[in-house]
Parts: sequence; structure tokens; C-alpha cells
Amino acid sequence: MILQKKKEGGRLAKFTQKANINLRFNILTVLIYIIGIILIVKLFSLQIVHGAEYREQSNTRLTRESTLEATRGAILDKTGVPLVTSKMEFSLEMYKSKVDNDTLNIAILNMIQILEKYQISYVDSFPISFHPFEFKISEETLTKWKKSNRIDENMTAEETFYQFRDKYKIQNTTNIEEIRKIIAIRYELVQKGYSSTRAVTIAQNIPREAVAEFSESSDKFAGINIVVQPVREYTSGTLASHILGYASQISSTEYEERKSTYDQNDIIGKTGIEAIFEEYLRGKNGTKQIDMNVDGSTTAEYISKEAVSGSDIVLTIDANLQKITEDALASNIQKISGGGFGKAYNAKAGACVVMNVNSGEVLAMASYPDYNPADFVGGISNENWAKYRDDEAKPLVDKAIQNSYSPGSIFKMVTAIAGLESEAINLNTRINDIGQYKKYGITMNCWYYTDYHRGHGYLDVSGAIEKSCNYFFYETADRMGIDQLVQVAKYFGLGGKTGIELQGETSGVLASQESKRKMHSDSPNWNPGDTLNASIGQGDNEFSPLQMAKYISMLANGGHKIEPTIIKTIRNADGSEVSKEEINQFVDRKLGIAEEKIEDITIRQEYLNAVLQGMNSVTSDSGGTAYVRFKDFDISVGGKTGSAEAPGNKVHAWFVGFAPFENPEIAIVVMVENGGHGNYTAEVVRDIMEEYFGMNTQNVEEDMSAVPYVQIFN
Repeated sequence: MILQKKKEGGRLAKFTQKANINLRFNILTVLIYIIGIILIVKLFSLQIVHGAEYREQSNTRLTRESTLEATRGAILDKTGVPLVTSKMEFSLEMYKSKVDNDTLNIAILNMIQILEKYQISYVDSFPISFHPFEFKISEETLTKWKKSNRIDENMTAEETFYQFRDKYKIQNTTNIEEIRKIIAIRYELVQKGYSSTRAVTIAQNIPREAVAEFSESSDKFAGINIVVQPVREYTSGTLASHILGYASQISSTEYEERKSTYDQNDIIGKTGIEAIFEEYLRGKNGTKQIDMNVDGSTTAEYISKEAVSGSDIVLTIDANLQKITEDALASNIQKISGGGFGKAYNAKAGACVVMNVNSGEVLAMASYPDYNPADFVGGISNENWAKYRDDEAKPLVDKAIQNSYSPGSIFKMVTAIAGLESEAINLNTRINDIGQYKKYGITMNCWYYTDYHRGHGYLDVSGAIEKSCNYFFYETADRMGIDQLVQVAKYFGLGGKTGIELQGETSGVLASQESKRKMHSDSPNWNPGDTLNASIGQGDNEFSPLQMAKYISMLANGGHKIEPTIIKTIRNADGSEVSKEEINQFVDRKLGIAEEKIEDITIRQEYLNAVLQGMNSVTSDSGGTAYVRFKDFDISVGGKTGSAEAPGNKVHAWFVGFAPFENPEIAIVVMVENGGHGNYTAEVVRDIMEEYFGMNTQNVEEDMSAVPYVQIFN
């Protein structure tokens, strides 16, 4: 009985267990069916209901970042007049897209047809031409080029051409000219390393009509993108070109050095203010996200990071005064070379500096001949580069700061101050100029010594400056020696860089025992004749016009030191200004300027007065060397002429001046290479002073319609 019950209980348990298994199986089966139904419904929704929408989305899932270029900062004159700005232009660039060679080559040919239709130049650095086939580079460069492009060194230009055709699989045309155009673009893309995220600029300054045509037929141009880019604009042509400098596309060398912060298509300052203040002018680029189809066409774009405009550089120069200075200098050089003062001299170049005597601010600075910075925007043409390169007057050199010249007689004020300070002479000293200075077995003539007259006779220091008497300064220098002369010259900044915020400034040369040992290893010992030569601004003495402007300013302001500057301020995009201390530290680092300790000298005012009185006599007394240029001038001027002998039988012409004599405001220095006589160049100073002091202004009426300048920050 008991056994029977156990058997029945076992059968019941097995039945229950089997029932539970069946239930779980049925539930699992139902779940599988439900999931299957859901998947089928979802697939139906994906493929049928929303198929077109999702297919379109899948085509745009390729996203790339594009640089949103910051607007480069402007360069302004002291009154806010813009000298350099940026304008917005369309550029055409190409990205790598997922298309075959045939499609890409056809797209390139279509693109070129539109560019040529609107006469738009495009990149072409492929060094092979046809009709006849020939290489367009030198033999040395060709060898390197073949090696870098894995071309057999014995291949002819024609063989190389067709190798590139096969390499790029150009099969859509048999026209050699069209093949050459496609190769040029493909070659550029490879050289610049384009990819789906890195574009290569093909053409710039695209007119709106061409932009519209590209946009209307975008499906024909795989990987092509039209972008808006800021382009440098030099609003006043050649005005202040050496000061402003120019900006152009970054070179391969510059890119390698700065690839962490620059792109290969970026613009970078090359010379002048554009180069020195590149870090401030450049601004900070933004980022734009671009969605594309797989064929490279753009479907959407949006800005993910705004660009920040570069800072504006405000100069100390006045645009109107700068123009007058440049015009006066050019006119004077042309007059000298044309024989306008009697004898014609082969004068082709010169420089002029106008400086505030108290602050050291440069109000105008000209170098002749000049150049047009706009020629370098987008890359200078071979024709223009050859013109600048081959011009013997060297228009790309800033002669105001980068060249140094023998100063001649305009150095004599240094000798006078040094003689007085050393007590070699005093205010009552009178030296008898007998025409020829004979000592140490040498004979040196005063310029006044001729067959018709001997010397100037007895002169004090003021009279010696008025007459520019060589004899007086020979004797003064001989009495005091070279070391005292060097000490005073250094105090006035001669023989050392001024620290102006421009690249390439020369230190010049101050004639001294040290300089002779460095420059004349064959005869390094200093002798008395060297001292005599140095006293009248000859010998090894060579200074830039800017150095001379600092020196004359210090004479005029009472002997106080000044630091020449051409930067008024820097204005950031947010409206704040950079401190002068930060600007100075930045410039010192950029130019590698180390502070040079110059011994201070306290020049007695009566000594300065005597020297300045002599300079006033140069322009106001009938015997002065520049009296004829200023005899009817309404403002009293202190001045000095200089005619410095230079290699090649040249005579550089100088004139230095300051005004008003009673309370000096400005100093002006002008130098003309091979200008003959300093008296000739005095006309430039007179014309500039007339402008500065408003002597040319007549019947001025205020223009109430003028719109005030307001800087707009992006």
C-alpha cells in the first residue's frame, strides 16, 4: 500500500516537472515570435517607411572640420586712418573625396573650364611645359625633383609628362593641353598633401558669378568647396611700404617651423610691421563643421567655434605727413639726378626720417624707391619679383634703418660737444683755419680751401658749425683724442641699434680703436690721422638715417635720451589695449635686443646752446651753408648740411634740421645716395616743415559731413 502510494507520488512529480518545462518552452516561443515581429516591423520602418530619409542621412555621415579664418588686424596711422585692412574674398579649395580617378579628373577639368571662363588664375607648379616638351627648372633643381618624385634621372620631359598622365589615370581626354591642366591640379594636391580633412587652395579672388556657377552645378565638382577668406588690402598703395611690410602665403620652411599653429594655406607677415607683430595681427581661428556626401559634396555646415579677430596696430606716423615726406624725397632725388641744382648727379635712392624730439616717436619715415605690398598678396609674379630684384636702387631695402652711410659734416656737432665737455676747447676758443691742416706728416684740407681762397680764418665753435669748417674740428679732435669723441657719440646713440620695432635694423659703425681692430686686420693700429677723419664724420663712421634722427632730436631736446618708436598702441579685438611694457618686452624678444649700457653724460646747457646757435646760423645767416633754402622761411630752423665721401667716387648728401628753434618739436633727417651736396637735400626738410606747421593750409573749411572712424571688431 505504502509502496503503491510512493509510485503514484513519483508519477505525479514527473508530470508536474514536464508541465513546467512545456510552459517555459511555450513562453520562450511566444517571446521569440514577438521579437521577430518587432524586428520585422522595425526593418519595414527602416527600409520602406523611412528608407529614403535614412539613406540620405547615411550619405552625410562623413563630417570634417574646416578652419574659420580670423580676420587679420588692421594697421592704422596715429589718427586712426587705416593703412592696411582685410577684405573678404571667395576662394576655391579641394578636399579628397571617395570618387574614382575618372570622376576626379572630369571634375577637375570642369572646374578649370569655369576658372578660365572668368579669367581666374589657379595653382600650377608642375615643372613641365609642352610645344615643345621641356622642364621649367634648373638642372640642379631638376635632379632633386626627379629623385623626390621617383622618376628615372634619364627620363626626358615628354616621357616624364606621360608618366604623370598614367600615374593619375587620365583617360577622359586625349587633348594634351587638357591633360596638362589636370596634371597640374593633381600634382598640387599631392604636393600639398590634401585629404578628406585637409583642403588645398586652388584659386583665390573668385567673382560672385563664378561662385554661383559652381553652386548651381555642385554635382559636377567632386571635393570642391567655396570658402570666404580675409585677404590683405593695402589701402594707400605704396605709402609707408617699408614700414608696413607685407603678408603672403606661408612658405614650406615657415610651415615646417610653425605647423602646430599654422595651416599650409595660411597668410603670414613677411616684413615690416606685418612680420614683427604677426602674433598680434593674426588673431585666433575658429572651427566650422561640414557634413558631406560620400562623393564630397557639402550637405550642411555650422560654426562650432567662433574666430577672434586679430589686434589692430596703431602707428606713430601721420599718413598725411608720411605722404608729403615720400613725395618731397622722391621729387628731390629726381631733381638732383636731372641737374636741377646745376650739376647732375646719378642719384637714385635716399631716405628721410621725421621724429618728435621729446618722445622719440617717428612721425614719418620714407625710403626711396618704394614698392607696392599688394604685389605680394597671393604670391608675387615672376615679372614683378624680377623688377624688384634687378633694380640697382634696391626698392625692397628700407634705407632709413637697414643701410648705414658716412655722415660727413652732420657729425661735427658730436665733435663740438665732445671737445667742450673734455675741455679741449671752450666757448671762447678761436681756431685759425688756414686752409690746410698739416700734422703727423699728413696734410688735410678744409673744404673751403681752393685756388681762390685759403681758409675760414678765426672761428669759435658756433662759427665752425655755421661754416662747417673741417680745420676747426681736426684741431679739436686732435686735442682731445678719439676716446672722448667715441664716448659722446655713443651717448647720442651712434654705432648702436635704436631698438625701433622693425626688422633688419643696422647698428652702423662708430669709428674707434675697437672698430678698426675688427674691420682692418691688416692695419689694426689706430693713428692720429684716423682721429682727424673721424672728427668730420668720415673714416669708418657709418650710421643709418634713423640713428641720425635720434642724435639730432637729443641735441634739440636738451641732451635727454629718447627711445625711437613707431608703435603708438595695440588694440585688441575686445577693445582693451596692450601695455607699453608688454609691447617693449615682446619686441625685444622678437628682435633679440639686449639692453646696452651706455655711460650717461650730463651735457652743460651752455655747450648745447653754442652748438645749436651754430645750427641756427646755417639756415639764418647769409654765410650759412643752407641759408639759400631757408632765407624766406617763416619759422626759425636749426640745421646742418653734410656731404660725405663714399666708395665709388660718390658723395652722399645729408641735411639735418629741427624746428621751431626756440622750442623744438620735430627733427628731420634726409639723405640722398650720391646726392652731391647737403644743401640740395634741405629742400625736402623745408617742404616737410611747411606741412607739419600748417604753412600750406589756406581757406580750410570744416567738413561737417565727415564720418568719424569707428573700428568694428568681428
